[in-house]
Amino acid sequence: MHDASAEVVICGAGIAGIATAYELAVTHGVRGVVLVEQGDPLALTSDKSSEAYRNWWPDEAMVALMNRSLDRLEALASDHALLLNRRGYLYVTLDPVGAEQLHASAQQVSAAGAGPLRVHGAGGTGVPYVPASAHGFADQPDGADMILDRALLQRNFPYVTEQAVAALHVRRAGWFSARQLGMLMLEQARAAGVQLLRGHLSGVDVVGGAVRGVQVDLANGGTTKIATRALVSAAGPLQQTIGAMLGLKLPIYNELHLKLSFNDQLGIVPRDAPLLILNDPVVLPWATEEREALAEDPALRWLLDPLPAGAHGRPEGGPGATTLLLLWDYHTTPVEPIFPLPVDPVVSEVVLRGMATLIPGLAAYLERLPQSYIDGGYYTRTRENRPLVGPLPVEGAYLIGALGGFGLMAACGASELVAAHVVGASLPAYAPAFDLRRYDDPAYMARLAQWGDVGQL
Repeated sequence: MHDASAEVVICGAGIAGIATAYELAVTHGVRGVVLVEQGDPLALTSDKSSEAYRNWWPDEAMVALMNRSLDRLEALASDHALLLNRRGYLYVTLDPVGAEQLHASAQQVSAAGAGPLRVHGAGGTGVPYVPASAHGFADQPDGADMILDRALLQRNFPYVTEQAVAALHVRRAGWFSARQLGMLMLEQARAAGVQLLRGHLSGVDVVGGAVRGVQVDLANGGTTKIATRALVSAAGPLQQTIGAMLGLKLPIYNELHLKLSFNDQLGIVPRDAPLLILNDPVVLPWATEEREALAEDPALRWLLDPLPAGAHGRPEGGPGATTLLLLWDYHTTPVEPIFPLPVDPVVSEVVLRGMATLIPGLAAYLERLPQSYIDGGYYTRTRENRPLVGPLPVEGAYLIGALGGFGLMAACGASELVAAHVVGASLPAYAPAFDLRRYDDPAYMARLAQWGDVGQL
């Protein structure tokens, strides 16, 4: 016996779920969309991100999805409502071999459709380097600038270490307000008839291999059953739980990613800086006494080992702000999601030491670590870091997930794709690359065994 009915039920009001509700109700005019969320919209992981975006990805399908997503994001941001900028991502290397690898990778990504590659320095294209504007995105360059001229690099980014030998400035990239995007889409979705139901999806009725309804434990007590023939799982790090209700084991896993923010009272990183990324592995600098103490502690001995590339950060806030965001995913072991998040007690010092390799001025904070605010979330990923967007093996069940680390930037494109599956609209050429059925293709699985760079930060 069902208490209500819905055309489509969406589980999860993070950015993926909200964007899907928007697509179904606003774009396609679907009525009877119910969005189920036990907490506040966007509050589980979406509002914990660095809010950054880029179209710079290592394969054609991801570039195509992101280009489409960013086209739609920019349309929503056209009145400056989302505070979207195009300052870019600056990948920096201190290693001549790393510079060659960065250049080769940039050529491949450019060829995949991410935009032209302009080279500055030896063998350059002769096109002048154009610094990024601190605000807005209109009339800004796309593609990327490969900076091999160290003097040019220092003139434009004097706070970066003089040991840097090259940098790649990705230009269709920057950041925006995640909360403003989410609330804009949610407001329009609700105006188009979407119902936000506060509760926990506790069961799925599957009859004859097809979805026929869901059960929701309401936040204010009690349980309701909703008859529906379409369920979209947008449950973020809890996707596996919804999969189990459908009798499925999904090829995804979760990683814990933490974000550090603190008051850059010394003004080490300029307020108009891009997202800054150290593209090299790092051996953290320790004093002799510190090294000896760490070597004797089995729980901390790993701090002497080389840590992976990817330490990154950016300034946060408008005029007068002094906040600096820093992130470095030096632990990527798959974990089960638990809330509240477990926090690594050494994360502040480790991330600051790593970023000081790229921005030496930050070492001034190591003598007395600043008070930091730490949050973050779980990256839900597939092995090859492509999302899962499309139908599941149970009729009427759909998934928009495995968006770990790029959910905000991909939301407008991925939601468009899953909505097209739900309503039976035409699909873009890249759709099969994100369909769960790709794992049934022997050729894809053979390629997966050789998969290289997945573009994760």
